[in-house]
Amino acid sequence: MNSIFDPTLPVAIGSDHAGFEYKSAVVAWLREKGCLVTDYGAPSAASVDYPDFAHPVAKAVEDRTCGWGILFCGSANGVAMTANKHQGIRAGLCWENDVAVLVRRHNNANIICIPARFVALSLALEMITHFMETPFEGGRHADRVNKISC
Repeated sequence: MNSIFDPTLPVAIGSDHAGFEYKSAVVAWLREKGCLVTDYGAPSAASVDYPDFAHPVAKAVEDRTCGWGILFCGSANGVAMTANKHQGIRAGLCWENDVAVLVRRHNNANIICIPARFVALSLALEMITHFMETPFEGGRHADRVNKISC
């Protein structure tokens, strides 16, 4: 698997209870592909607070402990909002393949956020593949991305 992210660093992954099943499936799928993975939880489908899992994923990506990240929750809005509080994070909420490509190509996203209650697991895997394999275009987009952080 060719990735534009550093393949020597693990993928950070996390979810709340609504995304637990998808997270578990994606962890296994990534490991089957030979990816290193750091699972930040949730540990089960029992009700939890999404920031408790989104913050550790964002911190790991921000401090380069992990090369990039994946977050799941019911709508993906909560985890995206939480992760984007971190200065070095550009978390993109994705619900179809074209969006997953564009958040990489135009926004240099480093975390993909997927709404587990609104997309099929097969689509989630496709979006993650596109996200991993799409390079940042740079150019005029780099100027815009550089204006994001406060």
